[in-house]
Amino acid sequence: MELRTATRKTVKLRLGLSGASGFGKTYSGLLMAFGMTNDWSKIAVIDTENGSAELYSDMGNYNVITLSEPFTPEKYIEAIKTCEKANMEVIIIDSITHEWSGKGGCLDIQTQLGGKYQDWAKVTPRHQAFIDSILQSKCHVITTVRRKQDYEMTTENGKTKVQKVGTKEETREGFEYEITINFEFLNENHLVKASKDRTGMFDKKPEFIITSETGKKILEWCNTGINEIENAKELANKCKSVEDLQQVWIKFPTLHVNSDFKTLISELKTKLIPTNNG
Repeated sequence: MELRTATRKTVKLRLGLSGASGFGKTYSGLLMAFGMTNDWSKIAVIDTENGSAELYSDMGNYNVITLSEPFTPEKYIEAIKTCEKANMEVIIIDSITHEWSGKGGCLDIQTQLGGKYQDWAKVTPRHQAFIDSILQSKCHVITTVRRKQDYEMTTENGKTKVQKVGTKEETREGFEYEITINFEFLNENHLVKASKDRTGMFDKKPEFIITSETGKKILEWCNTGINEIENAKELANKCKSVEDLQQVWIKFPTLHVNSDFKTLISELKTKLIPTNNG
C-alpha cells in the first residue's frame, strides 16, 4: 500500500446527451465526435433508432451498427466490442434507452422473469456489465438517452394531485453519475446545458449549441493529463541499474499487461545486466 501525490492521467471521454426526440442528440453527437477525431472513418454509431443515424450520412463516411429488438445488454456489449476491434476512436451509442426500457431490455427481462423484486438479482448484473463495457472501453464513448415528462404525487388542502416535475432520463437512475459530462437538450433549437461536468468547462455556463469545436475542446481536456505509458517509458529509459528498473516496474502495476512496456523493460534489463556484472 502506497500513499502518493494525485495526478490526472489522460482519459477517455464518457459523455451523455439527453433530451426529447427531435432535439438533435444524434446530429450533435456526430459533430462532437468529428471534432475529436477529424476523421469520419474513426467514428461508429450503434443505432437503435430505426436507422436515424444514417440520415446524416452526407456529413461524412462514419460507420454504423444497426441494433434491432430484443435490445438485450449483451447485444449492446457485442456491438461495443465490434467497434473496439475495428479500432474506432469514438463510439456513439444512440440510444441507451432501449437497453433499459425497450423490447428485450432490462425492464422487459425483469417482467418476463416474473416481475418480482427478487428477479432484479438476475437482471442487475447484466445491466451492470453493459455499463462496465462503456466505462472500460478503450474508445471515447458518447451516449444518447431519451427524456420524458416526470410526475410526482402531491397533497394540497387535503387533496392528492399529480404534478409535473420536469423531465427524467429513460434509463436506470444513476447513470449520469458514472460519466464525465452530461449535456441536457433544452429545446428543439438544439440548445444544451451541462447537468453534470467533471471538467469544469461547462458547469454553470450559459446554454449553447454543440459544434465540432465542442469536441475539440473536450479532447484537449482529455489529453492534458499525464500519459501513464509515456511517463513510465521515460522513467525506464533513465534507469542506471536493474534495481532502478525494477522500481519503475513496481510503480506502474496497471501497465504489466501492456506489451510495449513489457518489451521495453525486458530490453533495458538485458542492456543493464552486463554493466552490473562488469
